[in-house]
Amino acid sequence: MHVDFYFDYSCPYAYLGATRIEAIAARTGATLTWKPMLLGGVFAAVGTAQKLFATLSPSKAMHNATDLQRWADRFGAPLTMPEAHPYRTVEALRATLVTGCDPRVIHGFYCAYWIDGLPVSDEATLHRVLGDAGHDVGAVMARIGDAQVKNELRARTDEAVELGIFGAPAMIVDGELEWGQDRLDSVERRLSGKSMSAGWGAPQGSSPPNTHTRDAAENKQPHTLEVYFDFSSPWAYLGATQVEALTARTGATVVWRPLLLGGLFKALGQSDVPLLAMSAAKHAWMSKELERYATRWGVPYRFPTRFPIRSVELLRIWLALPESRRDDFRARAMAAIWADDADVADQAVLAALIGDDHAEIRARAASDAIKAQLRTGTEAAQHAGVFGVPTFVVDGRALYWGQDRLQLVEEALG
Repeated sequence: MHVDFYFDYSCPYAYLGATRIEAIAARTGATLTWKPMLLGGVFAAVGTAQKLFATLSPSKAMHNATDLQRWADRFGAPLTMPEAHPYRTVEALRATLVTGCDPRVIHGFYCAYWIDGLPVSDEATLHRVLGDAGHDVGAVMARIGDAQVKNELRARTDEAVELGIFGAPAMIVDGELEWGQDRLDSVERRLSGKSMSAGWGAPQGSSPPNTHTRDAAENKQPHTLEVYFDFSSPWAYLGATQVEALTARTGATVVWRPLLLGGLFKALGQSDVPLLAMSAAKHAWMSKELERYATRWGVPYRFPTRFPIRSVELLRIWLALPESRRDDFRARAMAAIWADDADVADQAVLAALIGDDHAEIRARAASDAIKAQLRTGTEAAQHAGVFGVPTFVVDGRALYWGQDRLQLVEEALG
């Protein structure tokens, strides 16, 4: 098996991925090819803002910074965000190509950028990294301006775009694109030839499993897990299917928090339907990821023919129902949308989901009190730092966004 690792030094997630990819290749007996690309060129080709972090809402930017540090801690990789980030990287990338993508040079530039905070394309940094890696500094520096080297970097960037790459790190394994340092477990499974649906464990570098005895576990103060959700998100559906098993393993008390995702997006100034606002390349990858995670969790899934989903009535019905019936309604309504492709706007379908007292429940759901409760819940979610679903909050303080962070959530609960 073989893995191509596409990267640019300006991406901290690519730096984290680079600290792990060689060990994964060694464990699986795979060959690894380093693929430098100019991330700015990729962004320009797919229509992504050059300073992507500057387009994020404050709550999402704060979460991303926290999430980045969590992964750095998990991998045992020192990380410091340079004040002047992003630095220019084109000369460093060209120097990397001149050296034949020497791993010593690659790690040297990453350390200079993400540990020492140095501008990697400055002459002094170039000299230091190349010299420390044992290269003839003068010979390499003389070539980084050659047309051949410039064209090679441009060609590798174009190649990445043609492969559907839209960010870094990007790994191509057996023709399949994996994106992000948080997908290294998927990369390793592909390289090992293992099934993508069975035996998923914690990613490399994760914390050890909880080894408390039963008595110790029973004496611990139980954790609280708040789950923010909306019926309109496929990711919320996939995440919700795992919550019961997660809380059973950890003993956590779960509190479900409904919110109107469209209202939250409007308040944050985000796109009403992020899936439709993505570049074609990212949308294609995201579609595959939904199917991969459905396989991973072992749950039925098909993208609905009616999208986007208008979920406001479903959320109000959930609030109007007796608490003892909410879990069943939530699970069946989500499955109706994201597994059965049912039209939940159809009155007969909705009545079947609610039960015999559907007229009474719907009348209660249309009341001013229930409407106000949903508005208040959405506003409270925003104040709590929520910017999308599913969002998991452990003990009212640690926030995790996305069903692909459930392993981190479980570790926090453990």
